[in-house]
Amino acid sequence: MTSEEVKINVEKALAEIRPFLESDGGNISLVSIEDDRLVKVQLEGACVGCSVNQMTLKSGVEMTIKKYVPQIEEVVNIQR
Repeated sequence: MTSEEVKINVEKALAEIRPFLESDGGNISLVSIEDDRLVKVQLEGACVGCSVNQMTLKSGVEMTIKKYVPQIEEVVNIQR
């Protein structure tokens, strides 16, 4: 999978997740993809202060991204 294909598929995964986050007043945006293995995202809105955002990140976001791009090893939230 090329870097461009990785990005396209990560965006598809985020598009699948986004409605669930938005229903709780949150959102997510792609910050970067490093070495086609590490995805950096930014949780937004209600997700920022949510006590279960790490669980959402690992169980929801990371799992869905890996479904689209199996070579991704980790997804991390970047605080700005």
